[in-house]
Amino acid sequence: MVGFLDSDYVGEAGLSNLKLYKYSAVDKSPIANHVLKPYWNWAVTLFPLWMAPNLITLCGLGFILLNVLSVIIWIPDLVGPGPRWLYFSFPLGMWLYSTFDNVDGKQARRTGSSSPLGELFDHGCDALNCSFGPLVFSAALGLGHSYRSAAFFLLSVIPFFFSTWETYHTGVLYLGYINGPTEGLIVACLLQLLSAIAGPEWWTQDLRDLFEDSVPSFIPKGCTSADVLLVAMAFSVCTLHIPASFYNVYEARKRREESYLSALSQLFSIAIYTLCAYFWLVSPHSFILRDQHFILFELTLGIVFGRVATKIILAHVTKMKFPMYTVLLIPLFGGAVLTNIPVLFNTGEILSRKGEYYYLWAYSIFATVAYFHWAILVIKRFCSYLKIKCFSIPYGKQVKMNVLKMNVLRNRKRSGKNFYHKITFF
Repeated sequence: MVGFLDSDYVGEAGLSNLKLYKYSAVDKSPIANHVLKPYWNWAVTLFPLWMAPNLITLCGLGFILLNVLSVIIWIPDLVGPGPRWLYFSFPLGMWLYSTFDNVDGKQARRTGSSSPLGELFDHGCDALNCSFGPLVFSAALGLGHSYRSAAFFLLSVIPFFFSTWETYHTGVLYLGYINGPTEGLIVACLLQLLSAIAGPEWWTQDLRDLFEDSVPSFIPKGCTSADVLLVAMAFSVCTLHIPASFYNVYEARKRREESYLSALSQLFSIAIYTLCAYFWLVSPHSFILRDQHFILFELTLGIVFGRVATKIILAHVTKMKFPMYTVLLIPLFGGAVLTNIPVLFNTGEILSRKGEYYYLWAYSIFATVAYFHWAILVIKRFCSYLKIKCFSIPYGKQVKMNVLKMNVLRNRKRSGKNFYHKITFF
């Protein structure tokens, strides 16, 4: 039975396509290329040569998970204020995650251990980060179990989905002159740092109380800094990110003379995901926000999104058919339906207050078990086919040779001269 499920997740045809794999990415960000790249080149030298790139990736995600655990322990209401040191740890954890996330690829090239599994594992962890990170951000801004927190969550996962969808069709991970993984992350770190300095309550005060007469008259009373940030984020996602993805996919399909409408139909999963999450939360018969269960809700949906996005990445790496859905969306659809039946048909509550809470817990357990079962089997299939290990790499003379060769090439590039080095091991 296990062998059957294993093959179903990623079959022999997909594995055989791994020989066609070639990682391709374009990053136009001046900050990334001229400021952060030297920092990442220095940071990778701090990691030992025996450390596997995937282990670096996992350690980076661990910083975000520690932040999430800190929120659960010290700021369970997502309002706070918690201990002042905690708010400084939030941007630190995010920055370390970003550093590790950018160093893992350099470590792979440094040790000659690049593989399709690396891209799958890296972007799979990125999908989880963009799901869990907004929870920490909501706590840092003191947004509470509210629609604001839900909006920040959805505005984080939706752009990631469109970037993944775009990469599947174009074959290139394209990051523009201003992009989320670079400028967006820097801004998020700075905003969380501001919370550590001014306090999280700063974000939920009326703008007129903060800035008095300098607030324009067209801004409604009661508008907060968090509202302005939310509107700015929504504007950038809807006017810059998503239209660019639509256009790039259109161009890719046009070059291959393929139907653009079929590509648009692949947005079914994110549409169901977003609509069901929205209708579940806004239902007057839902108690998730009122009873402060949003942390459990977001973590559950974060795992579901991790499965949705990583399945697309898997299809991209293995050159397989685009995954239209995942079974983990079914309970989400069920939750939205059950809490809205009383609204549509004027009936009594289908899910009681406790019933909804137990349903959400059952969904969370199911999603977690299903996600890790899938992830572990896929990783095992990749490792078996590629004859590698996920969290360890061969270390010895050949790895040292690769590092020295890279240093030689780097010196040649800097000096502009064509010279040779004799490499000797003692």
